Amino acid sequence: MQDISGKTAIVTGAASGIGLAIATALAEAGANVVMADIQKDAVEAAAHGLSGTNKRVMPVRVDVTLEQSVIDALAEAERAFGKLHIACNNAGVPMHGTQLVDLPPGDWEFVIGVNIWGIIHGIRHFVPAILKHGEEGHVVNTASVAGFQNRRGTNQGPYSMSKYAALSLSEALEHELEGSTVGVSVLCPGPIATNIARGARNRPDHLGGPQVHTSDETVLAERLARTGLDPQRVGDAIRTKTFYAFVGAVPADVIKSRHRRIEDALNSPWVTHY
Repeated sequence: MQDISGKTAIVTGAASGIGLAIATALAEAGANVVMADIQKDAVEAAAHGLSGTNKRVMPVRVDVTLEQSVIDALAEAERAFGKLHIACNNAGVPMHGTQLVDLPPGDWEFVIGVNIWGIIHGIRHFVPAILKHGEEGHVVNTASVAGFQNRRGTNQGPYSMSKYAALSLSEALEHELEGSTVGVSVLCPGPIATNIARGARNRPDHLGGPQVHTSDETVLAERLARTGLDPQRVGDAIRTKTFYAFVGAVPADVIKSRHRRIEDALNSPWVTHY
């Protein structure tokens, strides 16, 4: 999509952090932006901040873990702006600091519900809405550099698992949309200053309700960079159809080392190539 102006976008997790940066970039490029977030008051305040610059933005509350909530948000977007062109499945939560064997089922359900089902619901409903009018469109799924490697000593296995899934879903979606007018990008940020460390405070009731893990939040917050996401990078990815959209500090050597290990394993005498 070379021209985003006048198109309609929906961004989940848009009240702050990466989602707000994406919404800002799209609004600055002239798009109509539906800012969707589970935090009703926060997303309304964020939208008010953008609308004050004469941008066409609309806040909606969405719980991406619930399919009907995503369907309702899409309906509001189409009622307000008509055709949907851009879907940014960005909502995400952390899950760091606890070993796999010690993490309770409810925490697994929470990270899977937001980071994986949130994207699945977006694919199932936003993508058909974009395809049905036949105009150019784009899907941006937010993964992470954690989707390419498990960092030792962080106990971030559940989070990395969910971001590996986001990466795989994006790759599959790109294959399925090949030849269509809809492009796909998977956003892979490094450590960036966001509110993700406080994600459990917005945990929906059906997944255990709000929780405060002060020690975990402190540890994760210390690992995050102090700088935010350059929103221009997201607009660039959409315009140039960049698939792997790395932004921020990326542990390139660690990722390359992992891929070399995979390539070395392919030379095993037990492997038949096809």
